[in-house]
Amino acid sequence: MSDSIRYGIPLGNVDTAWLHMEDSTNLMMVSGLFIFDKPVDFTRLRDTVQYRWVERFSRFRHKVVRQGNKAYWITDRNFDLNSHIHRIALPPPGDKTALQDFISDLMSTPLDFSKPLWQMHYIENYGEGSVLLMRLHHCIADGIALMHVMLSSTDTDPDAPYPTPPERQERHSPGWLESTLRSALGMVSTARKVTDTLIHEGLETLTNPSHALDLASQGASAAAALGKILLLGPDPHTVYKGSLGVSKRVAWSQAIPLANVKLIGKALGGTVNDVLLTAMTGALRRYMEFRDDPTDGINIRAMVPVNLRPLEEAYKLGNRFGLIYLSLPIYLVDPRERLHELKQRMDDIKNTPEALVAFQILNTLGLMPIQVADQMVNIFGMKSSAVMTNVPGPRQAVYFAGQKIVTNMFWVPQSGRMGLGVSIFSYNDTVVLGIATDTGLVPDPEKINEYFEQEFVDLLAFAQQTQTLAHPALAAPTEPAAATPAPDQAADSPTVTPAPVKQPRRRRQPVETIAVDEPAATAGVEDLMQALAVPEAPAVPLLVHETLIETAVAVVAEPPVLFTPTVPINGTHAAQIEMPVTLATPQPCVAVTKSGRSCKNVALAGSAYCRVHQV
Repeated sequence: MSDSIRYGIPLGNVDTAWLHMEDSTNLMMVSGLFIFDKPVDFTRLRDTVQYRWVERFSRFRHKVVRQGNKAYWITDRNFDLNSHIHRIALPPPGDKTALQDFISDLMSTPLDFSKPLWQMHYIENYGEGSVLLMRLHHCIADGIALMHVMLSSTDTDPDAPYPTPPERQERHSPGWLESTLRSALGMVSTARKVTDTLIHEGLETLTNPSHALDLASQGASAAAALGKILLLGPDPHTVYKGSLGVSKRVAWSQAIPLANVKLIGKALGGTVNDVLLTAMTGALRRYMEFRDDPTDGINIRAMVPVNLRPLEEAYKLGNRFGLIYLSLPIYLVDPRERLHELKQRMDDIKNTPEALVAFQILNTLGLMPIQVADQMVNIFGMKSSAVMTNVPGPRQAVYFAGQKIVTNMFWVPQSGRMGLGVSIFSYNDTVVLGIATDTGLVPDPEKINEYFEQEFVDLLAFAQQTQTLAHPALAAPTEPAAATPAPDQAADSPTVTPAPVKQPRRRRQPVETIAVDEPAATAGVEDLMQALAVPEAPAVPLLVHETLIETAVAVVAEPPVLFTPTVPINGTHAAQIEMPVTLATPQPCVAVTKSGRSCKNVALAGSAYCRVHQV
């Protein structure tokens, strides 16, 4: 073992899982965007990043070093800020299309693993303003933690003082304790801002881990949730699924007033989340119709992240979230029906420990040999068509390096065969939708954004039938107002015209569910999971899907064992999920033939498909 590894910090299991998911066709990067209505002083920008990112959070000075299946955070002794912050100018005319093209190219470019896994590009010549694009590897942190980093680096006062180096005191010197306490209090203060933002936006249910912990204490419920996840079949083949390529494409919508989102929710009986999911599902439906893809009777699933981190610990970075599979009723035409159906489905999921069970699966993936973990990711990825996340940002305008952030957006990575990432971000009382796609599947994500805006206008029209709008001028999506119009506020932006109010079509189809009796679920899991011990760490058993048995046996020395994993959530809580398992038999191919029937061939080892349907 080298000295660098010896003194390194091991990555957490879930962080390692995200590291293992890195693939040339699906880079595990979280990308964020600040749009300013004026140029930013580049020297101040660099100092802000140095003093408020790099020196506050040591993770931004660490690179990842792998040793076998393990990985470690190692201090980069050659760290140079100039290697991480780049300054460029968009070619004329410096419009949104040029910016979209540039960001899309970077979304297809991997980070340099010989350095800390983050990059920034300061982009000039964007209209009269400028842009800061941030790319970070998912193994560094999840959305809640990155929100903390962002809030801690911004100011609420346009005349905030120039950033200065943090105070450094020798341990036990007169000012050491005061400096340490001040730093800790600053972290707590920012964490409270994150908590307040989440609760204010009505998203506490999906961000507060206490409810998941309570549910996880019910062993039968956890076993039923595990059984449900494993029994889910592949998502239907649509334009959103297929073989992925290297090229990616991004787009983002105009800003929509959050007040109108809340008004729709109040009028139609849903939360902010329900309204946004309804508009997004309608947009996906419209795009499928645009591509002549069938929508009748179609549900597609989205992976939705659920926070499991105590919000006061956001500053610790890392990944502490689970995933739930949300079935989106594409077949429903009427937005009101769709909203009520999605609300019911979300409410049902909130009352299960699925997120915590998924977290344990991610935790286990981080312990697996990389080859086995890759196969597992592909299997779970086949169960959904998109990753969909909603992260609330600051409620008021904030300033970075002395300039006001006019638009704030981010994009999430996907995994497996999913070619669609949907991210919804609220900022300064507005909401922006971000779409990231694989260009081989969805070459024009801006169309989905257009449909999202149209769906939102339709929802407003329905809301007007039950409640008078307090501010009629806000009926159409607009960008945030600024003293100097931001580039996204150009006069040639497409105008969204309210669609005529449609009469509801009372065609309801059953929700895609799997009947699992909780008492019997524990026994059912035995036919679905296999615990295997890794030679390097025989005391830690692993989960392996039944179709991977032949592949797994080749890399495992120990026989199958039973285990009861413990899921650490914070320093004082843990949840045990009993998942007894036994060997299972090879499974049939999960593909559907051209005639619409299930394939009868046996799946290849290490795959869910037979030789005919293997892509």
